[in-house]
Amino acid sequence: MSTTNPHDYITAHLLTTTSLPVSSTWLSSLLSSSSTSVPLTALTQTALFRVLASDFTGSLSTSNRASLLPPDVSDPAVKERRIAGPVPVQVLDIDDIGTSLWSQVEAIERVERGEAVRGRQIVRTVNVGDDDNNNTGDGNGVNSSNTNNSRLGEASRGPHRLVLQDAAGTRVVAIELRPVEGVAIGKLPIGAKMVLRNTTVARGMVLLGPECVTLLGGKIEAMDRAWREGRKARLLARIEQMERERAQRGGDEDVTMEE
Repeated sequence: MSTTNPHDYITAHLLTTTSLPVSSTWLSSLLSSSSTSVPLTALTQTALFRVLASDFTGSLSTSNRASLLPPDVSDPAVKERRIAGPVPVQVLDIDDIGTSLWSQVEAIERVERGEAVRGRQIVRTVNVGDDDNNNTGDGNGVNSSNTNNSRLGEASRGPHRLVLQDAAGTRVVAIELRPVEGVAIGKLPIGAKMVLRNTTVARGMVLLGPECVTLLGGKIEAMDRAWREGRKARLLARIEQMERERAQRGGDEDVTMEE
C-alpha cells in the first residue's frame, strides 16, 4: 500500500511541472471534498484543472516573493528591470491594439448578424453564439465550434495589450512585443493562466514574447462571460470618448485661431 501523502505529492508535482505554488489551505479544502478512493494521478489532474479555473489570489501561495511581481512593478519611473520568476499570473483583460476600434465593433456585429469572413467573402454561419455548439456547418466549411470566436468574431491579430495579476493581487499592463502563440481575442479567455520567466519590464509595462511566456490555459468562467458580454459596449464607449476628445481639441484650436 502506498504511503505517499497526496497533499505533499500534488504540491510538489504542480510546482515542478507548472511552476504553480499551490496554497496549502486551498489544496487541503480540495482534498477534503474528494473521495479517498480516487487514484492519486486522477486527483493530481483534478487539482490542476481546478487551480487553472480558480482565482490565483485564493488558490496560490504568496510566501515566496520570487513567484510574485514586485509591488511597484507598474512604476513608470523605473526605466527597465528584469523579473527572473517564474511568476504565475492570470489574465484580467486583453485588447487588440493593432486593429481599429471600429473594425473590432464591426467584427462583433457580423457575428450578431450570423456572418463570418472567409477570405474576401462574408458567409452565413449557423448556431452563432450557441454555447452548446456541435460543430455543425453551413455547407461551405464554416462552423461555430469555437464559442469564443462565435461571440467575438475572428481571432484578433494583435499586437495585444493585457492586464495581468499575480497571486498577491498585484496588477500590471503587458504589451505583446513579439507574437505569442495562443494570445488573441477569441483564443485567450479572461482568467487564463500563464507563467512569466526572465521577463523585461520597461517603464511599468511587461514586455511579452514567446521566449518568456508559458501559457497554461484555464479561465475564470464568470469573469470571462462578463467580459465577452460587455466588450462591444466598452469599445463603443471608447470610440465615443475619443470623439468627444477630438471635438474638444477642435474647439480649443478654433479659440486659439480667433485669438
